[in-house]
Amino acid sequence: MKRLLAIALFACSLTAQENLTRLLRQPDIHGDDVVFVYAGDLWLASAGGGEARRLTSDDGIELFPKFSPDGKWIAFSGEYSGTRQVFVIGVDGGAPRQLTFYNDVGALPPRGGIDNRVLDWTPDGKNILFLSHRVAQSDRLARPYTVPVAGGMEQPLAIPEGGGGAYSPDGTKLVYTPIDREFRTWKRYRGGRAQDVWIYDLAHNTTEQITHEPMTDNQPVWTGDTIFFTSDRDGRKLNLYAYDTKSKQTRKVTNHNDYDVLWPSSDASQVVYECGGYLCASPMARSRASRFASSAISAARCRISKT
Repeated sequence: MKRLLAIALFACSLTAQENLTRLLRQPDIHGDDVVFVYAGDLWLASAGGGEARRLTSDDGIELFPKFSPDGKWIAFSGEYSGTRQVFVIGVDGGAPRQLTFYNDVGALPPRGGIDNRVLDWTPDGKNILFLSHRVAQSDRLARPYTVPVAGGMEQPLAIPEGGGGAYSPDGTKLVYTPIDREFRTWKRYRGGRAQDVWIYDLAHNTTEQITHEPMTDNQPVWTGDTIFFTSDRDGRKLNLYAYDTKSKQTRKVTNHNDYDVLWPSSDASQVVYECGGYLCASPMARSRASRFASSAISAARCRISKT
């Protein structure tokens, strides 16, 4: 028997609708396609609504899906054999292919995060960027690695420790947070583990700090000349901010007051993120949050069939 799951992609303002499914998490977007996590599986839907389908159905969980630059593949962190590893699957489905085989650190407390967390693809589509907990001083700390999509040994980046991050469009730089604290949901925290966003130049082995607030700045993504990241610098919830790499100016993009903005991701024209269990989107070209694409989006529903 099939059960229908109603979802909608909102336009930066959450409107309560009792018939819409919540707990949709960790979205990524490529053109008209949105992939996200629901109930530990990966689902693919259109940003404009309509039919959606489940890509994975294993008993193990799948997390943090990311589209390849050409939109044909999805990398994700999967737990199929007792450890969490990096996998890739086609957008048309099929059997996931395992890319990493290094034993993870085992069970961590919730604030420790997860091992082998997928972050991004290299712009040429040949490698996947992921965060691995292989820092000698603590199982709760991680550093970025890459692994070839075609298969082969994973390689660490020169960054000795870090959290979330993403490549610049040309692949020569990486935006990241030196501190990994995404899973420690301390509200209005101002201590030593308050995150800032940095740019690492892969060619010249140099860094540049682009945020200097005493509160949290994290989960950066980079598209065009803009770096988007989340911050609670206004003293309330995590909201989406945009940093212009040319002017070096920062502006606030969203104004959520009830729930945090979590796990933003982007393609060339829009940012998608999780907020209050819903999926939201924001156009990049506008100076502030506004309706995404058209008024039809907020009313569109994806019918997700679950056997």
